Amino acid sequence: MKIKPKIIVILGQTSTGKSDFAVEVAKEIGGEIISADSRQVYKGMDLGTGKITKKERKGVLHHLLDVASPKKVFTVSDFKKLVDKKIKKIIKNKKIPIICGGTGFYIDAVVNGVTFPEVPPNKELREELSKKSTGELFKILKKLDKERAKNIDINNPVRLIRAIEIAKALGKIPKIINNKTSTNSAMAEFVEVSKLPKFEVLKIGLTVPDEILKERIQARLLARIKKGMLKEIENLHKAGLSWKRMEALGLEYRYGAQYLQKKISRDDMIEKINTETWHYAKRQKTWFKRDLNTIWINPTKKSEEAKALKEIKKFLK
Repeated sequence: MKIKPKIIVILGQTSTGKSDFAVEVAKEIGGEIISADSRQVYKGMDLGTGKITKKERKGVLHHLLDVASPKKVFTVSDFKKLVDKKIKKIIKNKKIPIICGGTGFYIDAVVNGVTFPEVPPNKELREELSKKSTGELFKILKKLDKERAKNIDINNPVRLIRAIEIAKALGKIPKIINNKTSTNSAMAEFVEVSKLPKFEVLKIGLTVPDEILKERIQARLLARIKKGMLKEIENLHKAGLSWKRMEALGLEYRYGAQYLQKKISRDDMIEKINTETWHYAKRQKTWFKRDLNTIWINPTKKSEEAKALKEIKKFLK
C-alpha cells in the first residue's frame, strides 16, 4: 500500500481566529499554510477580506494569497490546480501542508480528491438570466439544485447565474462517495466527480458561541473601516475594477461600493455587511458540520487549543 501524504485542515466560520491558530500550529509542527479563501486569492483585496498581514504570519510561509487579479474570476478549479502543486512542493521540502480557511467548497475540492469537468459559458442563457432579479434567480436555482441553493450567496447574481448554467448543462449530478461526505450538488462553478482522495487528512474546526461570534464580526468590521477599508475599495475602482465586479465580490466590497456611489448611507452599509456576514457564517456552519470526523474546539479556551495540537502531533506520528 502506498502511504498517503498527511495534511492538516484548520477550518471554521469567519472571525473564529483560524489564521492565528494556523500560524501557531505551523510554528509548532514545521508547517506551511495554504489559504482556502475564495477572495483572499485576489491582489489588492486585503482589508475587506481580512487577509493575514506579514507581521501576523510570524515568518510562516503562506500560499495562495494574492495570486489573481480581481478583474478576473478565479474558480475552484484554478484553486485546486495551484494547491495540488503547492502541496507536492511543501511535502518535498519536508514540511507539513496546513490548509486554512472558511471556503468549504475549496477545502472539499482538495481533500476529497475532486476533479472538475469544464462547463463552457452559455451566452444566450446568461443574457436571458441577466434580466432577472436575484430573487428570481434564486428560485430558479432552488428548483434545479437544492443543495447548491443552501450555501450560495443569494445576493450574488454572477454566482447564481453560473450555478443555474451548470445545473442546466449537467442535469442530475453524480454523487461523491467516500468515507466522509456525499453530495448531489453542482456546488458553485463545477460538478464534482467521484475519485479516491489522495491525502490522509485531519480536520480541526474552530467554533465559538453565537453571541461571541456576532460581537467579533461587528468589531472586526469597524476595525477594518478604521484601518482604511473604504479607501481600499476606492483604490481598486480607480485601478479599473468596475462597480459591477465589486458587487460580485460580495459583502464588504458590494456594500462598500454602494456607499461610495452614495446609494446607501454609512450606517446602512455597516448594518448590511454585519447582517450578510452573519448569514454567511451560518451557511459556513451548516457546510462544515456535515463532516462528523472534524475535531471541534473553542479557540477562546487555551486548554482546547492544546488538546487540538496534541491530536495533530498524534496524527502526524
